[in-house]
Amino acid sequence: MESETLFTEEAEPPGNLAGLVGIENYAHDTLTSYDALPPPHVVKTRGVPYVFRFKESPRSRVFRKRFYPEIVPHEWSSWHWQFSNRIREAETLSKFIWLSEDERNALNHQAGSLPVAITPYYLSLLDEFDPHNPLRRMVIPATAECHLAAGETDDPLGEEHDSPVPGIVHRYPDRVLFLVTDTCSTYCRYCTRSRMVGSHTKSLSETESWESAIAYITANPQIRDVLLSGGDPLTLSDERIEWLLARLRKIPHIEILRLGTKVPVVLPQRITPKLTYMLKRFHPLFMSIHVNHPDELTTEMSLACSRLANAGIPLGSQTVLLHKINDD
Repeated sequence: MESETLFTEEAEPPGNLAGLVGIENYAHDTLTSYDALPPPHVVKTRGVPYVFRFKESPRSRVFRKRFYPEIVPHEWSSWHWQFSNRIREAETLSKFIWLSEDERNALNHQAGSLPVAITPYYLSLLDEFDPHNPLRRMVIPATAECHLAAGETDDPLGEEHDSPVPGIVHRYPDRVLFLVTDTCSTYCRYCTRSRMVGSHTKSLSETESWESAIAYITANPQIRDVLLSGGDPLTLSDERIEWLLARLRKIPHIEILRLGTKVPVVLPQRITPKLTYMLKRFHPLFMSIHVNHPDELTTEMSLACSRLANAGIPLGSQTVLLHKINDD
């Protein structure tokens, strides 16, 4: 039997993008049109499709054998498995780490509006006993999330004021923020969009919502730079991401596409050869990742970033300054 394996942030201040001065004059002269691109590379195998296994670090191996003894390396290295087995509840989380009373109360009562979800991979990085561990504080809720300080709002960046159509934030003349999904693989407790990510709103990933956003971008020729965010755009399937990038790349005045994502840090298994092969067809394409602490710099993350860099995608880190996490 023959089978086929297919390889198929936020907005910066107004002005030219750093390092890209003058690109507006010739970017499209150097681009190959999407229609003219060669088809994705197809690797044909007989029997079971060839699997590109994501390298498992010694730390991950110990964690997997301890807590998931029935899961083989191939499953652990699958981003689909990691996504489907995210930890969401106190009862489940307490099987992996000791929870403080405050953490347990926050989890049981879902402090604030932001849901909880942690990939098994990222959970393996957390300190088992210390509730003050920086990585724990970024993904496990605290009851303090329920309290709004004076002057705080649920839209701290004022994005809704600059949203002409659903899913679009147009604050600066030549660039827009395109919120393509309300889903993340792991929810960060410091999220500035906690009002809209998770299960609180109708999904923004429906084609109808995308069409209205793309129509707005098409109708405004001063826009040359589109940043895809959410949620996390890399939680979408390869096919959905490709559809979006292809539609945007066909708009004549769009020169630069960017992806804002935490996936290489919390779900590095998502960065597959198939994904990177597809992404490199849409240059100029840039990626802003979110690295907030040295403990996030792992073998798996290094491999994910190497795959992206080898695909010609410039990487930048949009590090968030967080009290008692990375402000020392």
